[in-house]
Amino acid sequence: MISIEDLNVRFGDEKSGKHVVKSVSLTVGRGETIGIVGESGCGKSTLLRSLAGLDRHWTGRITLDGKPVDKVRTREQLQMAQMVFQDPYGSIHPRHRIGRILAEPLRAMKLGNGFDRVTVALEQIGLPGHFADRFPHELSGGQRQRVAIARALMLEPAILLLDEPTSALDVSVQAEILNLLSDLQEERQLTFVLVSHDLSVVAHMCDRVLIMKDGAFVDELTKADLQAGRAHSGYSRALFTASFV
Repeated sequence: MISIEDLNVRFGDEKSGKHVVKSVSLTVGRGETIGIVGESGCGKSTLLRSLAGLDRHWTGRITLDGKPVDKVRTREQLQMAQMVFQDPYGSIHPRHRIGRILAEPLRAMKLGNGFDRVTVALEQIGLPGHFADRFPHELSGGQRQRVAIARALMLEPAILLLDEPTSALDVSVQAEILNLLSDLQEERQLTFVLVSHDLSVVAHMCDRVLIMKDGAFVDELTKADLQAGRAHSGYSRALFTASFV
């Protein structure tokens, strides 16, 4: 479903600019959940934004569902991969009602007014339909993140790009959101790319995990590795210790 070959992201010129993502390559199968883990600032979110079409500073090759994409995406390519951001309050408009927030992707893509699908979208993520009339500040953090997930699903994407989707939430709410994502993936056969700094989160969700450091992948762990606490590099072992001890 996803193929990346020799992806580089650089901000500024070659001499004084910052090389954020360095010659990264990966493939993600249809219906697979892959995790990308690393410390803050290592390039995880930049990689995800390049996949989503939100960042155009990349060079290399990106293929979605077997079709190469350019830096400027077509409408169909934008629909295919949607993103859920870290902060559910910052990623949705504070002065728009929930119904408008959910309808907006369909309106932007000229696929109807979108409001006729809002109630069903809310019910699918475990919220009552009357929440469409509420504002974001009237919802809890977990409810806002559910809305953000529902908005990402409005265009019926095949791929969800998840940028630290639970890190801004309380621990008790984190499990609810992760379970919701797992249920949605099974129901819709979605492909996930989950970015996190927390190995305990990706161990719950992912089929395999890529460890990122200073813009490059330095290790790859299978689900069996995660369950056994097994790592192939000193950096990965340090992440295990920070996450599970």
